[in-house]
Amino acid sequence: MGVSIVPTLRVLKPVGMIAGVGFVGLLVGYFANAAFFPGTTPVQPIEFSHTVHAGDYEIPCLYCHTQARRSPSAGVPSVNKCMGCHAIVATDSPLIREVARHYENDEPIPWIKVHDLPDFVHFPHNRHVAAGLECQECHGPVETMDRVTRMAPNEMGQCLTCHKDMEVEHGIDCLTCHK
Repeated sequence: MGVSIVPTLRVLKPVGMIAGVGFVGLLVGYFANAAFFPGTTPVQPIEFSHTVHAGDYEIPCLYCHTQARRSPSAGVPSVNKCMGCHAIVATDSPLIREVARHYENDEPIPWIKVHDLPDFVHFPHNRHVAAGLECQECHGPVETMDRVTRMAPNEMGQCLTCHKDMEVEHGIDCLTCHK
């Protein structure tokens, strides 16, 4: 008498089909998300236009994000930095009155991070600023954004491509920075 696995395979066929369709669905969903929704654009507690500040008035990134020069984190400007100008500029604007309220109450503005890397990633802004990297190379054309959007996913491949290009163009290898 012969033993056949056909009855068992018939039972497993619907399970296999469901698993296969589910897997294909996950792949399609992942790539559709990356293709159609690449940017993350959180709504900030106070609307802030980089187009006006960094674009129209050409305020350098490092004027407001001063920590980027000397710290791994670029940080966000303090309310004091904002009020340095806005104590006399656009004081009648409702948005500036909200900034002034935070200043008067001695409380920070609770900005929401747009470019938030996983906790296991160490990205030292200070080393990249010292190496002459422009902020736009990672953050995109922020000076054209009314609301900052993460233009591309921050992935290791992006970092490796940039570092490889530096090695090819300038003869800089990993050990130049990583001693």
